[in-house]
Amino acid sequence: MVTRVTSSTSSERIVWIDCEMTGLSLEHDALIEVAVLITDYELNQLDEGIDIIIRPPEAALAQMNDFVRDMHTTSGLLDVLAEGTSLQEAEDAALAHIKEYVPEAGKAPIGGNTIATDRAFLARDMVALESHLHYRMIDVSSIKELSRRWYPRAYFASPDKKGGHRALADITESIAELRYYREAVFRPQPGLESAELKQIASKYQVG
Repeated sequence: MVTRVTSSTSSERIVWIDCEMTGLSLEHDALIEVAVLITDYELNQLDEGIDIIIRPPEAALAQMNDFVRDMHTTSGLLDVLAEGTSLQEAEDAALAHIKEYVPEAGKAPIGGNTIATDRAFLARDMVALESHLHYRMIDVSSIKELSRRWYPRAYFASPDKKGGHRALADITESIAELRYYREAVFRPQPGLESAELKQIASKYQVG
C-alpha cells in the first residue's frame, strides 16, 4: 500500500538504494539492477520496495571479469538480464516510486552499504534520480567499520548477511544491520555484554 506524504515529511525519510553492476569501473561497467526502499528516520519500512532489472550493453557484459560473472550467475541475475528494461525506463520507475514518499527534491538522504559507489553510478546514469536526493549519505558500512575498531564485541556479534548480491535483498539487510547497530552500539561505552548483543542480533537476522 502506497503512503502519500507531503513535502514537509520528505526530510524525515531515508531513501535506501542498492545497485548491482557489471563491475566497479565508471568508465567501462554498467548498471544491471537497481532497488529502492523507503524508511522513516526510526528505520520503519514504509513500502515493499521496488526492484528493477536493467538490460545492459553487450560490451559491458563481455568485459565482466570471472569473479563478477560468477557472482551474478550464482545470484540468478545474469539469467534475467535479457528481460530487463532500458536505463531510462528504470530511472523513471525508480524516481516515480521515490517521489510518492519524498516529493520534494534535496530533502531525503540516500542510505545503504558503501553507498558512495552506488551513488557514483546513479550520478552517471540516472541524473534526475540522483539529484532528487540530499547530498548527505547514510553509509552503514562506515558505522560497521567504526564499530569494528571501537566496539569489536558488537561488530563480531552482528547479524549474518545472506542477500546474495541481489539489490532488494541487500537493502533489506542494510536496514536490519543499521537497526542492530543502533540498539547495540549507540549507547555509553563499553556497550553491552556479548550475550546481550547476540540476543539483539537474532532479532535483526534476515532470512
